[in-house]
Amino acid sequence: MDTENAVNYTYMGRSFNDLSINDNSSAFSDCNSDRSGEFPTASSQSRRLLLACANSENSDELIRQLVSDLESCSIDEQKQAALELRLLAKNKPENRINIAKAGAIKPLISLISSSDPYLQENGVTAILNLSLCDENKELIASSGAIKPLVRALRTGTSTTKENAACALLRLSQIEENKVAIGRSGAIPLLVNLLENGGFRGKKDASTALYSLCTVRDNKIKAVEAGIMKPLVELMADFASNMVDKSAFVLSVLVSVPEARTALVEEGGIPVLVEIIEVGSQRQKEIAAAILLQICEDSLVYRTMVAREGAIPPLVALSQSGTNRAKQKAETLIELLRQPRSGNAAARPSNVSV
Repeated sequence: MDTENAVNYTYMGRSFNDLSINDNSSAFSDCNSDRSGEFPTASSQSRRLLLACANSENSDELIRQLVSDLESCSIDEQKQAALELRLLAKNKPENRINIAKAGAIKPLISLISSSDPYLQENGVTAILNLSLCDENKELIASSGAIKPLVRALRTGTSTTKENAACALLRLSQIEENKVAIGRSGAIPLLVNLLENGGFRGKKDASTALYSLCTVRDNKIKAVEAGIMKPLVELMADFASNMVDKSAFVLSVLVSVPEARTALVEEGGIPVLVEIIEVGSQRQKEIAAAILLQICEDSLVYRTMVAREGAIPPLVALSQSGTNRAKQKAETLIELLRQPRSGNAAARPSNVSV
């Protein structure tokens, strides 16, 4: 498995161990358990009773009964059991371990393949909530959850798709699962969710893609699935609240030549230059880092970036940005100001200048 967690780059005696920026975790901090208030069939009274039972000495007995009900012949009993286990796993961290120990994971995975959309949604979301416990991640993956989660990402309701993306993200935090998730067909489906999902779906898809695309094969799959178009569009739309997330995903992709070519073809250079002009400090820094990567080995791309008017905003960034941003901006300015005559190295045959 070819995993690329950082980009090593040295230019003009300066070493960059990581061309992204330090606080990327804050850009991806909200792909978590399912949202509150998503339990339309459960009354407030039943929820209060459920939480009271969960906090009592009878919680283990309750969990065992719910796990048994998952395999009931009654769909209604299965639905209620999955709903209550989903809620238990959401609200009390220690329940996640107890539910897994009670044997819930395999029957919940079976529900993910249900033709009943409500049953599928609760199965997916219960698995998501259980996966928030690090101790459960390996068991969930080894129990065969990846392929059903990918199918749910293709066939589920909007909430099911969002929570399936989050569950795959959690499983991808175990490094060896990243290849398995990519090979199961998740990448094109996540790209589709990034492009066509609602706001939460876009956020969840970008978070999952950011994690999965530290693997080279998954980067290629994402580019082939057309990820560059929605990334560039989201970065260009400051009202989308997706500029940071999209830029971080792009920053892990551009280490492969296919991504750099696709970025240029989709008009990404003018968008990145605009971010350096008017974006937040964090956005400016990550945009400079991306441009630095694509310009490193290509005179053609340097020429294109310079023609977009990148040098003045880079000069401003080199004077007023963070120390890391200043370093990136200064290095990129030096690259762009190099003589442009001579051999245009790395000129892609399908990009015109």
